[in-house]
Amino acid sequence: MILRRVARPLLASMFIYGGIGMLRDTQGHAKAIEPFLTETFDKVEGLVPDQVPRDPATLVRIDAAVKIGAGLALASGKAPRLAALALLGTLVPTTAAAHRFWEIKDPVERQAQQVQFLKNAGIAGGLLLAAGDTAGKPSLGWRARRAAKKAGKQAEKLSKKAEKQLS
Repeated sequence: MILRRVARPLLASMFIYGGIGMLRDTQGHAKAIEPFLTETFDKVEGLVPDQVPRDPATLVRIDAAVKIGAGLALASGKAPRLAALALLGTLVPTTAAAHRFWEIKDPVERQAQQVQFLKNAGIAGGLLLAAGDTAGKPSLGWRARRAAKKAGKQAEKLSKKAEKQLS
């Protein structure tokens, strides 16, 4: 459908552009998120495995790679539902780290960050729609229930057939 061919690249473009920007200025982004990361890792101490990187620059690079890769996948229609979920997974911590309007005292800056926060919330809604879009095909849940029902009927037939042969 033409709507998907237009909407997906439009939705993905912000992530691709943002991911490229993050790679161009990794240190700047790392410095900006460092207080948030420190606070977050302190709160979840002992819950996060040691293998999870804690270096802000490394996390920025990983985030950028996911944004670019999943953005390109969504834009091209390759695994769009999975790509939308991956992008949503990057959007939530990015929003929580970068747009903490509730901590800002200056009313003008507070309002600007609140607008950015709400913009990201709207984009999250678009990603949720993209993640749920089956492009007219039955959902995975429907297909699983249907397969289970068919398997149950086949098992019942085999059971009856086996009973007849044993009697």
